[in-house]
Amino acid sequence: MSESGTQGAHVEASARPPLDHRMRRMVGRDPDEPHRTATPLELLFDLTFVVAFSQAGAQTAHLLEIGHWGPAIGGFAFAVFAIWWAWINYSWLASAYDNDDIFFRVATMVEMLGVLVLALGLPTLFHSLDEGEHVDNGVVVAGYVVMRVATIALWLRAAKHDPARRRTALTYVLFVSVTQVGWIVVIFVNLPVAPTIGFTLLLIAMELVGPYVAEHGREGGTPWHAHHIAERYGLLVIITLGEIILGTILAISAVIDEQDWSVEAVLVAFGGTALAFGLWWVYFTMPSGKVLARYRPRGFVWGYLHYFIFFALAGTGAGLHVAAYEIEGVAHIGIVQALLTVVVPVGIFMVALFTIYSLLLRQFDPFHIWLFIGSVVVLVLAVAAVAAGATFGVGILITAASPFVVVVGYETVGHRHQAAALERALGG
Repeated sequence: MSESGTQGAHVEASARPPLDHRMRRMVGRDPDEPHRTATPLELLFDLTFVVAFSQAGAQTAHLLEIGHWGPAIGGFAFAVFAIWWAWINYSWLASAYDNDDIFFRVATMVEMLGVLVLALGLPTLFHSLDEGEHVDNGVVVAGYVVMRVATIALWLRAAKHDPARRRTALTYVLFVSVTQVGWIVVIFVNLPVAPTIGFTLLLIAMELVGPYVAEHGREGGTPWHAHHIAERYGLLVIITLGEIILGTILAISAVIDEQDWSVEAVLVAFGGTALAFGLWWVYFTMPSGKVLARYRPRGFVWGYLHYFIFFALAGTGAGLHVAAYEIEGVAHIGIVQALLTVVVPVGIFMVALFTIYSLLLRQFDPFHIWLFIGSVVVLVLAVAAVAAGATFGVGILITAASPFVVVVGYETVGHRHQAAALERALGG
C-alpha cells in the first residue's frame, strides 16, 4: 500500500467510533460533524420522559375534570417546565460533549434516575397545590438534586478536558449550583403558596439566564451540533405526541365501556389519531436544522420557545384524558368545558409554532397568517358544534381538522413560500 493510502486508512480508522467505552477526554464534538444523529443512549434517556409527561398529564386531567382550573394549570405549567428543563440541560450538553465513555454513560443513568424521582413527586406536588396551604415539591426537587449532581460532574469534566472553553463550562457549573441551592431552600423553608410561587419564578428566571450567559462569553459557547439538536427536539415532540395517543386510547375505552363499539367510538378513535398525526405533520414542516446551522445565535429563542410546544402537546393529551372522564359521566364539568381542555392546547400549539417559525427565519409571510386564522376558525367551529348539541366525538373530529388546514396550505402553496424564504435566509 502506498504512503498516502496508509495515511488515508489511519484517518478513516481514527474517525470511526471506538468499540469500547473506556474513559476518554471530553474535548467537545465537531459542530459540523456530518451525519450526526441521536445515539441509542439518548433514545434510552428520552424514555424516562414518557413516564414524566404521563404523570403530569394524569394529575392535570384529574384536577381539570373536577373544575379546579387554577391548581391544574399552574401545576401543569411548572411540571412541564421541570420536565422540559431537565431534558434540555442534558440534551444540549450531550450535543456538545457526548464522548460515549463509561463516565458519560453512568452520568446519564444517574440523570434518568433523577427524572424518575421527579415524576414520582408530581402527584404530591399537584395535591399540595390543590389544597392551597403550601407547595410540597420536596420529591420533585430531590429528583432535581440527583440530576444536578450528574450535570455538575459532567461540566466540571468538560472544564478540565477542554481548556479553550473552561470559562464557559465553569459558568454552567456556577449557575447550576446556585440555582440548585435555591431549590433546596424551597424544600426546607415552609412558606405559604404565594411567596413560594414568587421564589420559584425567580429561580426559573435564573435557570433560563444561566445558559445564555455561558454561551455568550468570550470563548464563543459550546460546540453543539445544529442538525443533531433539531433532531433531538423533534424526537421529544414525538414522545410528547404519545400523550395524545394515550389520551385517545383512554377516551375510546370510555366510549366502548359506555356504548360498546359504535359510531362515537370510531369518531373518537379517528379524530384523536388524526389530531396527533396532523400536529406531527405541521411541526416537521419547520426547517430548524438548516437555519440553526447557519445562524447559531437563533438557537436560544428557538429552543426556549419550544416550552410552549411541549406544554401544548402534553396539554392536549391531558385534555383527551379529561374527555375520557366526561364520556364515562364522572366529570364534574360540562361537555363544552371538557372539549376546551383539548381545543385550547391545540390553539396554543398553533400560536407557538407560527411564532417560532417566524422568529427562526426572521421573515413575515402574510400567507401564514391566513393559514393560522383558518386553523383557529376550525377550533372555534368545534366548540360551537358541541355547544349546539354535537357529540364529543364530532368535536374531536372537527378539532383534528385544525392542523390539516395548515398541512393542506403547506403542501399546495406554502412549501414554495418556504423555499423562497430559505433562499433569502441562507443567501441562495
